[in-house]
Formats: sequence, structure tokens, C-alpha cells
Amino acid sequence: MPAPSEHTRLSLEQRLGDHARTAWPQLTRLHVRHRGTFAYVAGQLADGEQVKLMRLRYNGTAATWGFTLYLASSDTYENTVLPTGSLTGTPAQALDCAHLHLATPST
Repeated sequence: MPAPSEHTRLSLEQRLGDHARTAWPQLTRLHVRHRGTFAYVAGQLADGEQVKLMRLRYNGTAATWGFTLYLASSDTYENTVLPTGSLTGTPAQALDCAHLHLATPST
């Protein structure tokens, strides 16, 4: 799969930023880093701390991306099923899932 175009990368960043501002005001900013077919997303908290959230995988369409959740316990990205039951979804669905995981205390 080829890497997403510059337009697709910018569109992804815009859509994720817009969604984060409306749905997750605890995140003061999103940082998106692109590498090949992947987009690595980190959130910035009010105190300035950056936390890794997820990695998205471009599947050839800007609407649906593969999703892996960042696991701080192992410092790795793990395939994750979205609440829809799918391994792929919209960037907003992936961000919601990653943020819920971040906000849920470990047991």
C-alpha cells in the first residue's frame, strides 16, 4: 500500500484535531507524525505532558484506517478492536477508543 498523499495526511490531522477539540477538551493538542503508511498520534495534556495514543494505518482511503492502541506497559502498539467490532474505522472512532483507554484506570 502506498503512503497517503500530502492532502490525505493534512485532512487526517484536521479531522482528528477538530474531533479532539469538541469531544476531548482534556487534550489541549494532538501531535500527528507520519511515517510511510502509518500515522502516530499523541495527545498533549494541560500540563504539557505528551502521551502516545494510537497508530493509524492507511488502507488506501482517507475515510477508514487500521487502528492499533498504544500500550504504555509494554511500549508497543497492539491491534485493537473498535467498539464497532472492527479492526478498521474512522479516525474519530479510533481517537475515541484510544482516549477511553487512556482515561480508564488500570486494575
